Amino acid sequence: MTSEPDSVVDVLVHLCTAKEWDAARRCGALRPDSLDGAGFVHLSSPQQVHLPANRLYAGRTDLVLLRIDAARLSSPVCWEPGVPTDPDGMVFPHLYGPLPVTAVISVTRYLPDGAGRFAALDG
Repeated sequence: MTSEPDSVVDVLVHLCTAKEWDAARRCGALRPDSLDGAGFVHLSSPQQVHLPANRLYAGRTDLVLLRIDAARLSSPVCWEPGVPTDPDGMVFPHLYGPLPVTAVISVTRYLPDGAGRFAALDG
């Protein structure tokens, strides 16, 4: 496991479909397949969310971006490498437990551009 990046990240983000978010709101927590499969929920910083979005969801228009207050998470967050094609030394936050809906501070649509590509966010 890797430590947190040099700068403190107060707001993390997670991508899911609006349908998945609605289900999470009903039960109190988001439990994506990765929690059972890999043992964690994939998160990103706002500046890096476009990397997994383009890798996994290029062209999709049904995504929402959950902005998460990291201080409201009760399970551990570990910063770990993504995939070999990510920029050298880049690490991503992984939440080792379900994502409580009470940690989500805003939900917005996350749409690709006309070419189906997602852009990085500002902070």
